[in-house]
Amino acid sequence: MKRLSAAGYFSFEDYEVYHLALDLSAMVYRLTADFPEVERFGLTNQLRRAANSIALNIAEGRGRGTDREFSRFLLISRGSLFEVVSGFHLAVKLEFLQEKEVSEVFQKAHILSGKITALINKLSALGARPSA
Repeated sequence: MKRLSAAGYFSFEDYEVYHLALDLSAMVYRLTADFPEVERFGLTNQLRRAANSIALNIAEGRGRGTDREFSRFLLISRGSLFEVVSGFHLAVKLEFLQEKEVSEVFQKAHILSGKITALINKLSALGARPSA
């Protein structure tokens, strides 16, 4: 996995879930680019913020220094991922996008959700139970 920072100083860059989250976020930006202008501060903004939150919370959680905190932030990331999925369901209902346009988002979201859950479970097995 390629680190984005030149010297590779940041441990969160070692996680596949982080890179998958960045890919999903870029996809959200592309898909929302043609949403109606009236949605610029509505659904467009909400989807982009939720998508960005996935990777940002993975990074912040790893930076907290404990597996317990990391696990808690992974739960937040997964919640943001679910928010993205829900937002795209709405975008289809509002006919901003067609189902075939969002199917790849849903596939990537499903994979990312599974990997985030697996990482949470791994951390929990190590004793890092987040207080939900």
